Amino acid sequence: MKTTTIGFAITGSFCTLSTIIDVIKNLIKEEKYKIIPIFSFNVASQDTRFFKAEDFKNEIKKITDYEPVNSLQAAEPLGPSGVIDVMVVAPCTGNTLAKLANGITDTPVTMAVKSQLRNNNPVVLAISTNDGLGLNLKNIGILLASKNIYFVPFGQDNPEGKPNSLASDYSLIGKTIKEAKNGHQLQPIIQ
Repeated sequence: MKTTTIGFAITGSFCTLSTIIDVIKNLIKEEKYKIIPIFSFNVASQDTRFFKAEDFKNEIKKITDYEPVNSLQAAEPLGPSGVIDVMVVAPCTGNTLAKLANGITDTPVTMAVKSQLRNNNPVVLAISTNDGLGLNLKNIGILLASKNIYFVPFGQDNPEGKPNSLASDYSLIGKTIKEAKNGHQLQPIIQ
């Protein structure tokens, strides 16, 4: 039986990075997936109050046994090589949503997604954005109607404090991957 290879793209919702570490560990341990990490330019280079960029990179490398892809040149061949079965973007920020909805491929993450879509393979988005019910709502709509794009179910994460904010339930990433591999959107999509 072939091992499923997941391209796991990580963008700059820095407050979710510790959760992402746990998700990746679980996907490797429980699902036996091979994970190829892909970093946005910001994740690859910016130190934050949550992690130093180098420490986060080293942690992901230790968990996955792969050096994170962090350049356009390294991301582009992922599609033609056919090495990735499912691409996951988690967290998928509003900035990344906007770029994907409008066909902009100027980061390693957006290039890897474009490369995956050209092979008609599934892309799973786990959103984390403060403007999901604001300016990015139209981009979510565009992507919901796009072929081979699947969303990890999401909802408002803080309706009183951040009424436009949306976040996916990261505990459902594994289930969403399984459904996406079969061409189905995990339901209900809005929680």
